[in-house]
Amino acid sequence: MEIQSNFSLKKHNTFGIEASAKQFVAVHSIDELKTILLANKNEKKFILGGGSNMLLTKDIDALVIHIDLKGKKIIKEDDDFVWVQSQAGETWHDFVVWTIENNFGGLENMSLIPGNVGTTPVQNIGAYGTEIKDTFVSCEAMNIATQEMKTFTNAECNFGYRESIFKNEVKDQYIITSVVFKLTKHNHKINTSYGDILAELAKNNITEPTLKDVSNAVIAIRQSKLPDPKELGNSGSFFKNPIISKSDFEKIHQKFPEMKFYEVSDTEVKVPAGWLIEQAGFKGKRFGDAGVHKNQALVLVNYGNATGQEILAVSKEVQKTVFEKFGIQIEAEVNVI
Repeated sequence: MEIQSNFSLKKHNTFGIEASAKQFVAVHSIDELKTILLANKNEKKFILGGGSNMLLTKDIDALVIHIDLKGKKIIKEDDDFVWVQSQAGETWHDFVVWTIENNFGGLENMSLIPGNVGTTPVQNIGAYGTEIKDTFVSCEAMNIATQEMKTFTNAECNFGYRESIFKNEVKDQYIITSVVFKLTKHNHKINTSYGDILAELAKNNITEPTLKDVSNAVIAIRQSKLPDPKELGNSGSFFKNPIISKSDFEKIHQKFPEMKFYEVSDTEVKVPAGWLIEQAGFKGKRFGDAGVHKNQALVLVNYGNATGQEILAVSKEVQKTVFEKFGIQIEAEVNVI
């Protein structure tokens, strides 16, 4: 466990932005994490997971602690369910693949989402009709100031749409070290109703899909729409899908009857941000080395040497134009550093 100075973070953020950390250390165990926090009590700290949900707009003038805790296991099971625990540093997609290989159901719709397991509760990540909160049981987290461990239950996490207690009430106070999920062993709730999953299954003549079939469909859809960060820097969806009141939506819908939407409650509607951005004329638009992806307008990309500031400027221009056209404010899902 070695602390390095002026460490390049280019390979530690999926945008591929060139930025450096004043100091950098990777931790591989709870004991190492505790030791580092104790020894650097008065240092500014920045906690780094998979680097998939952030846009670096400057160098990090702090001690960057990369959470690289590995391991996954079954901790409990009964006739119908299995409780599995993953350490925070496991790659999310690898963990999802492992659950499917073991015929554990619940995470298959979230295949190929970039990032590590430890950051999934922070954002309450989700895709194709499912969210982390649907299968999340609890997570272990270390208090940065005291190094004490605390268990957060599902209810205590205050999950919302891309929201949790870790983004609000206890932001920057805890480091998630492991997560427990409750998954099905049989009678899986196969969810194919959202997005293009049914069409993808039909294309392959699949009428009774397995967990793997759903996962493969999601992977195919994501690969057709989303660029591989190893080939083209990005952080997946840059913006949240806005949720607005039905009364506001009805007024906007009269003006734009072709607008797509999903009902989320009796009083609220979710509008696809990608559709709004595409209608505002940004899909495939390039500004130097920063731009909006040609296949999915939700995704901002780095074509090579864009700075974080340049990508941020594109995001602000997108937000401004969408608001001017539709009167709908879209928020960044990505953390801007």
